[in-house]
Amino acid sequence: MTVLLLAGSPSIPSRSTRLLHYAGDRLATLGHRSTKLHVLDLPAQALLQADFSNADIKKARVQVEQADAVIIGTPVYKAAYSGVLKIFLDLLPQDGFTGKLVLPIATGGSQSHMLALDYALRPVLAGLGARHVLPSIYATDAQVGWSGDKGLTIDPAILQRIHDGVEHLAGNLDALRAARSAEFIPVPFSQVRCSV
Repeated sequence: MTVLLLAGSPSIPSRSTRLLHYAGDRLATLGHRSTKLHVLDLPAQALLQADFSNADIKKARVQVEQADAVIIGTPVYKAAYSGVLKIFLDLLPQDGFTGKLVLPIATGGSQSHMLALDYALRPVLAGLGARHVLPSIYATDAQVGWSGDKGLTIDPAILQRIHDGVEHLAGNLDALRAARSAEFIPVPFSQVRCSV
């Protein structure tokens, strides 16, 4: 099972991307591997012109397609997720998240923007066919800090929400893996024995 860490911040480094990578590290401690995709690494012209023939855009779309789950990190500006993330999501097919588990993580200047995840991002994820959008994690800028000496500092309440969210995601992935391994395997007719 693969988890895609999708960074939708228009700046590097950013609080939302640091939280996203922290969630990925936490997921690794639970035995799940992840891949990373930062929308800013994609060519701007190809993104803005929706150039589906661009090799980097094709590769990014394949990363989304192959993931079983996606953790999305985005800042919130003016009660909406980032425009860079919106542009990328617009390049995905209508069923681009079908069957996928999604965990949204966002940061913003104040608590006033917290509902942007539920009112702006969640409907888009559902529209892309996400199997299940887990409860969103939102942190204010004051709750996420960075310094060269101390590294990443996260408010204890946000830290707990990230741990809970990642464990919830990991549990769903484990259940999905078990369900897939228990699926019916067809038996060739030549191996069927019938008695009359």
